Amino acid sequence: MVRFIVRGVLAFCLVAATAGMGLAQDKRQNQPGQFDFYLLSLSWSPSYCAATAERSPERAPGMQCSTRAYSFIVHGLWPQYESGFPEYCQVPAPRLDHPTISGVLDLMPEPRLVFTEWDRHGTCTGLSAHAYFDTLRKARALVKIPPEYLNPQQPLSVTPAAVENAFHKANPDLALGDMAIACDDKRLTEVRLCLSKDLKFRACPEVVQHSCQREQVLMPAPHATATDAGRRNAGGSG
Repeated sequence: MVRFIVRGVLAFCLVAATAGMGLAQDKRQNQPGQFDFYLLSLSWSPSYCAATAERSPERAPGMQCSTRAYSFIVHGLWPQYESGFPEYCQVPAPRLDHPTISGVLDLMPEPRLVFTEWDRHGTCTGLSAHAYFDTLRKARALVKIPPEYLNPQQPLSVTPAAVENAFHKANPDLALGDMAIACDDKRLTEVRLCLSKDLKFRACPEVVQHSCQREQVLMPAPHATATDAGRRNAGGSG
């Protein structure tokens, strides 16, 4: 009996400590509409598809990895605090209707991704679903993808600094302190760009300090990923 009481006290203390950490992070934690800036996350789709195929080779690829050859897609538009970020600000989240989902598939070519981003991040903006995805579209329209990353025909071996410099060159208003590169153990996964609430590029020191530190990373070629996924759907061998 004493053991169960002690366990219960420890569990309560852990929950209280976790809650305290959240409050220490930001007193507005998870209040819809209460945040400092946006982070626009652009995912290198071939890296996502390659990693998914490695983790679950028996699983049929989703729409993103089988319908066409995507390069950078929108992973999400994430509200951020200067330190930390809110998430899941409305549970359950307001439901998405079909026109909203289909209307954003050109930027986020996977319905599951649309649902996940709305539930976890969109609800924290304080915007309606229509307004959130409209803001996401406006944010994406601000960014020019460097021409060398639009549709490379071969895999690219790049340094994170080279990718940052390419984005800066294509977007002169985007400073190096306004973005970060994300990677896994071998591939570039995302380019993350910080934007003010009125959608101007802005500095984000905490985001930048978590940028990829690898000397070089791989960017798989879009056409190769899509072709391989199509073969798997058709039952062919790669």
